[in-house]
Amino acid sequence: MTQYLFEFIGTSMLLLLGNGIVANAILKGTKGSDSGWVGISLAWGIAVFTGVFISADVSGAHLNPAVTIGLATAGKFSWHLVPGYIIAQTLGAMLGTTLVWLTYKKQYDATEDQSVLLATFATGPAIRSPLWNFITEVIGTFALVFGVMYIAGGTMGNEPVKLGSLDALPVALLVIGIGLSLGGPTGYAINPARDLGPRIMHALLPLKGKGGSDWGYALIPILGPLTGGVLAALVFLAIGI
Repeated sequence: MTQYLFEFIGTSMLLLLGNGIVANAILKGTKGSDSGWVGISLAWGIAVFTGVFISADVSGAHLNPAVTIGLATAGKFSWHLVPGYIIAQTLGAMLGTTLVWLTYKKQYDATEDQSVLLATFATGPAIRSPLWNFITEVIGTFALVFGVMYIAGGTMGNEPVKLGSLDALPVALLVIGIGLSLGGPTGYAINPARDLGPRIMHALLPLKGKGGSDWGYALIPILGPLTGGVLAALVFLAIGI
């Protein structure tokens, strides 16, 4: 249960700081409206650093179902822990984004653009094309999970791949790089819990004039990252070092 708790806490911090920068950058009436894409990418990296550093020594700091399933596919994580990790990650994402809403409550009240409101919770494509949006998420998540496996040791021995506290910075830099390099087409979910948990909260929270939660797109930031994570694991196994 302690492992699940720290996955929950780490993912909560990830979403608090990650969706927090999005809210600060695009909601009406904030002081961070000039943050831009570079600011968003940097802050998401800091969010990852914080979440990983907090949870690494207890849970391994997956914070992402794509990482969890990727590691399990590679034989580096127990499958029987996978459901509990994914539940903890999703619930943590729901809490983290709710804290963002509480922090920016007056700015949410002042913002009338439905697409802006949704963007502070969940991802969406710049150009809607389901196949290509899916491919983008696969590629971005492949880069994340494949990188994480080597940052965490890259061994094919009996010890499981597990992020330690000292791995927080390189993983954060990897996420910054993905955001700056690959994030433009879809907003780089690269994490099913990061998108699904906040999308659920967008549907549940009393946001004035919020409109729909774009459930028609919601499978792409779930299936794309999961596919990318599994592919990364298979390539890692095929290389065998």
